[in-house]
This record gives sequence, structure tokens and C-alpha cells, in this order.
Amino acid sequence: MKNEARWQQSSLLGELDVARLRRDFPILERSVHDLPLVYLDNAATSQKPRSVIECEAQYYAGFNANVHRGAHRLSEEATAAFEAARDTVRDFIHARQREEIVFVRGATEAINLVATSYGQRLAPGDEILVTEMEHHSNIVPWQLLCQRSGAVLRVAPIDDYGQVMLSTYERLLGPRTRIVAFTHLSNALGTINPVRQMTELAHAHGAVVLVDGAQAVPHLHVDVQALDCDFYVFSGHKLYGPTGIGVLYGKAVLLAAMPPYQGGGDMIRQVSFAGTSYNELPYKFEAGTPHVAGAIALAAAIDYLGRVGVDAVAAHERALLDYATERARATPGLRIVGTARQKACILSFVLEGIHAHDVGTILDSEGIAVRSGHHCAMPTMERFGVPATVRASFALYNTHDDVDALFAGLNKVRQVFR
Repeated sequence: MKNEARWQQSSLLGELDVARLRRDFPILERSVHDLPLVYLDNAATSQKPRSVIECEAQYYAGFNANVHRGAHRLSEEATAAFEAARDTVRDFIHARQREEIVFVRGATEAINLVATSYGQRLAPGDEILVTEMEHHSNIVPWQLLCQRSGAVLRVAPIDDYGQVMLSTYERLLGPRTRIVAFTHLSNALGTINPVRQMTELAHAHGAVVLVDGAQAVPHLHVDVQALDCDFYVFSGHKLYGPTGIGVLYGKAVLLAAMPPYQGGGDMIRQVSFAGTSYNELPYKFEAGTPHVAGAIALAAAIDYLGRVGVDAVAAHERALLDYATERARATPGLRIVGTARQKACILSFVLEGIHAHDVGTILDSEGIAVRSGHHCAMPTMERFGVPATVRASFALYNTHDDVDALFAGLNKVRQVFR
């Protein structure tokens, strides 16, 4: 596999030259409320390097055309770039074959695709197992499937550290378990789940496994063959890429047996009023005109991350999280929500007596962007007995100075509410 090595090795830069990398991101040069922007909302969406912005602009300026359907030069160039992007994604997550990579709008659509298409085989009394830490996008599609099919949704609990209780998870698996869906990296807690172990346990009961990797792919090396999951989903916009583009990975044998999710456009092989036959993989699941520019720019984002080095990014973000956690533990009245042993890039917390939204508003006045709320994970908030948390999330361009600015801002919050 031509690009495999770059996803397995640390960056040739060694320790990240963050000051140089920051110059690749134009938005980091702007001010907010006449103060330098400190962007710590990367779990919601990451900022985009100039190479990604320029790649998308170059598509529209140089070879904008529909793919797969035109005999003219622009269509040929657009098709070549679009399909090259598929190969880039395959290499990035180490899929076995390019036909296992389906372009969608994002992780949410990918989960809905599986729930709608694969879910047609579920019957009353079948079971779907999720965990207590899931994003709403990995809960609601399964609830809708249960309503359609008569299946039952079961929930594996998490402990006080924000870790899946594996013994209970294993007990919840049974002969009627058909689908198991869980996050690779929790968007609300930062917990990294033991995907391989959880997958093996599910497979032992004959269930298929879907992993929500929306938070994981910017921060961890992902090898879907090593994980052995059946489906893996992620979005481009958290991966330094554009909005409106995402990926569904599925094992080819499963995708081939699944009915189409939507009809029209390139998912069709032959149409008559007597009946229709469908295209081969992966096009069977790519109805209509795809987000051509988004896929090409997503490949540029993956290439950018590859040049920096996934392992180097992970080490840098680990150091930032350790430093921020140390500062948090030394802050009076601050409670960290999510203290799993295996954790990455996310610090969620509450300040005693101060609502998370008030904290976020005051931090914004200091030029500091964090997320405050339930993070589309209301069951997780309920588990920890809080309505909302403040979430600071880190990316490759963040620095120790950003962490210091966050805690200086928190001191101002405490002064306001003293």
C-alpha cells in the first residue's frame, strides 16, 4: 500500500514546530474582541490549513465538473481527483480495498446509512447495544431503527472515570445482539475506548460493530483492519478538512449485501419502469452528485496531517492535555468531568456555582473559544449529574500559551462571580 508508512511513522520533524505550523492556518491570525484568538473548540470543528483552502478553491477555479459522467477533459480531471481522494482515505485508515470507502456528508449520515440499510434485517426482539457516552448521532438513528423494526436498544454504562464498564458491557451481549455501536474517542469526556477488545466481544456473539471515529481520526492512528470493526465513520471538518464531507468504511462483504440508502444518480446501473439494477461498490451508496470539492479537499487535509505526522501530533496533544489537567487540578472549585486512564485531547470541566454557558461567554470576551453545553451527549451529562460542561479541546496548532490563556480567563470568571 503506497502511503501506508506515513500513517505508521512519527513526523520527520520530530517534536512539532508549532509556531511554524500555526502559520499554515490563516484564521489563527485574526483577533476576537480585539484580542488574539485562542481556539480551543477543535472537538466541534478544527481550523483549516491554507493547503486545504487552496485545494478546494483550485478545484472550482480549474476543473469544476461532475464526476463519472462526462467524456470531456474537465470531467476526467475531476473524476481522477475524486477517485484519488478515495485512495487517500483508504490508505489513511488502512482499509483492505478502495470499494470499502463511501463518501457521505459526515459521520452522522454514515451512521444513518448503516441504521437504515443494514438495519433492514433486524426483527422484533433483536437488540442493539450502545454505550452511555455516545454522541446523539450514535443514539438517535438506533432509536429510530428500533421504532421501525421492533428491536430493543440496550445501553452499556460508564463508571465515574468515564470508562465503559467492560464486565457489564460483556454481560449485555447476547444471542439477540445484532448491532453494537460505540465511539472510539468520546467527544464529551476524551475517553479512548478499547475498540479491538470491545469488537472481539461483540463478534463472539455474532454482532456487527460500528465505531464512531469522528473524534479519533485527527488524534489517533486508525487501522480498521487491526481494529476488525465492521463499520467505521468519520467527518472531514474535525480532521482539518471541509464541512459537508465524511466517510463510511464498511467491510465489502457487508456493503455488498446491503440495499441502497438513497436512489438516483450514480448509484444506478440500469433503469427501466420494469425494474432497476444498482451500481457496484462503493457507488451504490453515493446517490446524486457527490461533494466533489469536499472529497478532494479532505484528501488534502489527510495529506497535511500525514506530513506533520499522526504520532507526533498525538504526542504533542498528550503533553498539552497533561499540562491542562495539572492546571485544572490546581484550580479551586474546578471539577474535571472524564478522567479515564486512556484519554486524549479533551478537557471537560465545571466550575462550582457557575453555569458552563456563563463561563464560555466570559472566556469569549477574552478571545478564548471553548464549547459550553451538553455537547450533543445529554445522557453523559446526566450520568455525571451536570446540565453542561465547559470543554477545551486541543489540536496540533495549540500551545502551552493557549492553556495558560484559558486558565487566566478562568481566573477572571471566578473574579466576576466572587
